[in-house]
Amino acid sequence: MRTIALLVAAGRGSRFGSDLPKQYLPLLGRPVLRHAAEALLRDGGVEAILPVTPAGEEASLSALLDGLPLSPAVAGGATRQASVLAGLAALEADPPDVVLVHDAARPCIPPGTVPALLAALRDAPGAIPAMPVSDTLKRGEAGRILETVPRAGLFRAQTPQAFHFAALLAAHRAARGDATDDAQLLESAGQPVALVAGHESNVKITWQEDLARMEAQMLARMIPRVGTGFDVHRIVAGRPMVLCGITVPGPVGLDGHSDADVGIHALCDAIYGALAEGDIGRWFPPSEDQWKDADSARFLRHAATRIAARGGVLANADVTLICERPKITPHAAAMRERLAALLGVEIGRISVKATTTERLGFTGRGEGIAAQAAVTVLVPA
Repeated sequence: MRTIALLVAAGRGSRFGSDLPKQYLPLLGRPVLRHAAEALLRDGGVEAILPVTPAGEEASLSALLDGLPLSPAVAGGATRQASVLAGLAALEADPPDVVLVHDAARPCIPPGTVPALLAALRDAPGAIPAMPVSDTLKRGEAGRILETVPRAGLFRAQTPQAFHFAALLAAHRAARGDATDDAQLLESAGQPVALVAGHESNVKITWQEDLARMEAQMLARMIPRVGTGFDVHRIVAGRPMVLCGITVPGPVGLDGHSDADVGIHALCDAIYGALAEGDIGRWFPPSEDQWKDADSARFLRHAATRIAARGGVLANADVTLICERPKITPHAAAMRERLAALLGVEIGRISVKATTTERLGFTGRGEGIAAQAAVTVLVPA
């Protein structure tokens, strides 16, 4: 059963009250929609994600999801319903069996939700996660209660919602009026939609306090893991001096199988160590020709994907370069910016500094450069 997920991210989120749409805002160092996309993939069963974006932002949104299995992003419409239909139409030439529709502003999909939805589709053309209403409901107007609404049999609908592709596309094309979710369209067509257990943690970020609540909720389920890394490379003539992703001008560089970026190598080892996933040599063996003269940025991007694969976030990283020359301070800000971009976090989480060994040892004699790194990674408990 081939399954594609639509990640609906075309809304502007006017109720949130931010110049930046809420799905692009940072949550534990990464955009809300990145969390939502990774959550869709975490349990397996989803082949790829098709982002539905504001018109003209297809490339920039896809860049925020770099490294994930994506179908080409498409521009959405003026309403949520129009945006979903645009995504469905883009899939029609090579249709999946099943399509999931998920709000980009819902960064947390509880484990087991996607498998439960897919299982429910064996007996119905659609299925949604939903929570029974537990609060007393009041209908009001102008600051006054008009009536109490019986809550028996009422549910709060969540996403992702799952459908047989053909059924949902037909329901959208037959729709009259604007539906607030996709299940409503199947209901209007007289087709059954199954309910599976929702969860309080599946919060749709609508108001600013929702973002703070989601961050606290996610942090409460994480534990810190600390990793350290250390690396050394010899100084030689005729090679570029690449340190923490920045080429430092000068007559000498570092010797190594790749570009010998000693700072990134130490940082990668620290990340792999925090995750108990070996070291850089395990993932990129120096015995393999494909890594000869490779840009070490590729290694750090890979380390970042390993954090994401564990559902974790990088809390901070601290790199210390140990050398007499070159002078690091003039380049430290650019190094921090480059490392932050490669790791997909804000620059405030990254530290780059330097020290010397007071002219003692191989670094003191200018024969090589060493680097050490320490990171804290937060991973689900």
